[in-house]
Amino acid sequence: KLIMKDSLLEARISKYVRPTGGKLGPKQLKKIKNRKLKGTLERVENYSQEAAHKAASHELLLIEEPGYLEAEGIEKTFNITQNKLKEQLDENSAKKIFDLKLTNFGPYSLDYTRNGRHMVIGGRKGHLITRDWLENKPGCEIHVKETVRDVKWLHNELFFAAAQKKYVFIYDHNGLEIHRLKKHIEVNKLEFLPYHFLLVSVGNAGWLKYQDTSTGKLVAELRTKLGGCDTMVQNPWNAIINLGHANGTVTLWSPNMSAPLVKMLTHRGPVKAISVDHTGNYMATSGLDGRLKLWDIRTYKPLQEYFTRTPASSLSISQLGLLGVGWGPHITVWKDAFRIKQKSPYMNHLQPGTQIQDIQFCPYEDALGFGHSYGVSSILIPGSGEPNFDSLEANPYQTKKQRQEAEVHSLLDKIQPEMIMLDPTFIGNIDRTSKEIQEKERKEQEEEERAGEGKWEPRNKARGKNSSLRRYLRKKQKNVIDERRMKITRIEQERKANKKRQKETDNKPPTALD
Repeated sequence: KLIMKDSLLEARISKYVRPTGGKLGPKQLKKIKNRKLKGTLERVENYSQEAAHKAASHELLLIEEPGYLEAEGIEKTFNITQNKLKEQLDENSAKKIFDLKLTNFGPYSLDYTRNGRHMVIGGRKGHLITRDWLENKPGCEIHVKETVRDVKWLHNELFFAAAQKKYVFIYDHNGLEIHRLKKHIEVNKLEFLPYHFLLVSVGNAGWLKYQDTSTGKLVAELRTKLGGCDTMVQNPWNAIINLGHANGTVTLWSPNMSAPLVKMLTHRGPVKAISVDHTGNYMATSGLDGRLKLWDIRTYKPLQEYFTRTPASSLSISQLGLLGVGWGPHITVWKDAFRIKQKSPYMNHLQPGTQIQDIQFCPYEDALGFGHSYGVSSILIPGSGEPNFDSLEANPYQTKKQRQEAEVHSLLDKIQPEMIMLDPTFIGNIDRTSKEIQEKERKEQEEEERAGEGKWEPRNKARGKNSSLRRYLRKKQKNVIDERRMKITRIEQERKANKKRQKETDNKPPTALD
């Protein structure tokens, strides 16, 4: 029994071990000569192994398991409607199936908070609503009297952003306007990076902009050079932004590069929708060519391809890997779509007489919310949400005090935008290049610099002229204007002008007058 328990524990530990690829094993640590570095790396590895062991041993406390629909005999799961499903559910689960009829200001887009508790709804004609949808408690409801193209929650349920006709506005939970972001003009899509506190926007001008919501600074403005864009999604694993363009390409962007990191040709027509799963390994795209394609982002190669009768307008991937596709008035949910090509969908839903605008799987709940031309609806998709939540990561039942503490901790742990890259595990790896190659590269770089500058001469540096105090005083004096300083600058300018005039006269050939 003990041997079986140990083998089970080892199998669980493998899920939580940091993916270093064997680069920091005992053999590699022995080769490191620097004692201080070796000790630090050993401590880091020990902490990582201990955390993985604790996480695996605490799996016993995760009593909830995901449950899927299972059909009996010749019955198929995609034939089970929401009305049939509602008859077999308990009262709390049945409340998750609802239909908000808002016929005047549609079509509607929506967004959930990270813990899946709150929902924000935005109508194209200016209608904004927030609500605690699990408790069916209304938040705020305002009408901005202009076009609203997209809505997005910020770090928690206290603030949300709305992409309106010309600018992006930020509102609080009472519906009061807090900020107007004048540099985000004619925005079509919004995304929020929760670990970096970055609000990302893209619009008709084709500019991708990153705004730090904790400091208020504009971090980056990137020109895509591919025209207007209305398709954007973030990769939750590495915070890379994926954009879909009218020429059928999908580009991957980081705020540190002015050009796309990767450019993929995915469709023969404009890209309509993109979705990336939470592991960062798979991506789904749909285009006006009527194709739905599934990609492996690690290799940038297609996995499966499906045909949709109407081009899919919205895509969403749940926490457990279910793929939701909104096309026309239909919503189709596919199970295990990234593993093998499926012959039939997992579930179907028809919203008659409408056009699906936006679909989103709710985190930690077996629910799928979608906005359409006549309001917002929610349906139940068994097995879509993660059943066990981490209360330190996203807690649906957090109190006011816990929310305040979580906000402070997330600000202290904020990741800088410079650390956004395609492979986030690259940070902390050991540079395994030998000393000889590093020395050779350094010498080549120095020779190139000398060749660029011309003849290099060693310069004797005057002592005491560049202390930290003097540097500070020089910087402070730049903004000070006094008579003595102006006189000195005037004399220097005259001296430089005389020298320049003298050089010009010396270079002229002698004339008869000379």
